[in-house]
Amino acid sequence: MQRTALITGISGQDGSYLAELLLSHGYCVHGIYRPTSMPSLSRLDHLTDKIELHPADLTDQASLSKLMRQIHPDEVYNLGAQSSVGASWDQVLMTGDTTGLGVARILETIREVDKRIRFYQASSSEMFGKAVETPQRETTRLNPRSPYGAAKVYGHYLTINFRESFGMFACSGILFNHESPRRGLEFVTRKITRAAARIKMGLQHELRLGNLDARRDWGFAGDYVEAMWLMLQQEKPEDYVIGTGQAHRVRDFVDLAFAEVDLDPAEHVVIDPAFYRPAEVDLLVADCSKAKRELNWAPKTEFSALVKMMVANDLALAERERMLQGNTSRPAAA
Repeated sequence: MQRTALITGISGQDGSYLAELLLSHGYCVHGIYRPTSMPSLSRLDHLTDKIELHPADLTDQASLSKLMRQIHPDEVYNLGAQSSVGASWDQVLMTGDTTGLGVARILETIREVDKRIRFYQASSSEMFGKAVETPQRETTRLNPRSPYGAAKVYGHYLTINFRESFGMFACSGILFNHESPRRGLEFVTRKITRAAARIKMGLQHELRLGNLDARRDWGFAGDYVEAMWLMLQQEKPEDYVIGTGQAHRVRDFVDLAFAEVDLDPAEHVVIDPAFYRPAEVDLLVADCSKAKRELNWAPKTEFSALVKMMVANDLALAERERMLQGNTSRPAAA
């Protein structure tokens, strides 16, 4: 019998990769988008005839309940959120309402509709914040350093509470930074690869960044969505840390990206204090031994291959941008 999955945040990086994975496993895939604005569905262009999209909102309990009763999914993957750490400082209340309380609304809806529905919560390594131990594992104390991290902590603990209090199959994947060519332009990794490509094509001249010594555990989003799916295939629900176990500096990412286009970052990168966070997170690195042991999951994509993949994509986009600019600047034929 065909299984049905509902993905919140399906138009994002993770949502698009997860939709592809679930379709490959024969699922009927549904996704939600906010009805108050036109969704950006460019990441789903190749899937629009294979998935079903619905208007709903993580801040609107009624729309979630109506949709859940309508499609009655076997699995729900909550990837929807205000997902930018930096933006969370400017949008504190909105971040709490979507990234935090949105989880409560989904869990309550599942509890009311059918407690047998399996639920995945996208938790984040930002919950560890100023980490009390390195590497970070499932039992590491949470110590968030941003409104985003704090909202994720609320959703994470609420998922545990619903699992333990109501016997629901609810679990969290504590995912460390995961990137791809589909990463949003507001994230530092994509900002770096796009800038390297555009500088190479003569479309911009400098890249302004903050703390180059911050270290993160970066992996490929396409690998990580497999871990999400595997969590909901287990006999019992548990939480898992997902990462590569290797930390790299922002500076390392910059160096690799600029090397891909034969440029010296020292000639183009400018340190701008405006891009430092009010409370900095210096080092996050995963201990994903539990996921390897129990899910038989491990990342497949090396750090250097990830950077190369992203730069290649942004080079193609920059070349297209330069061609378009060239076409528009030419005088019309007589």
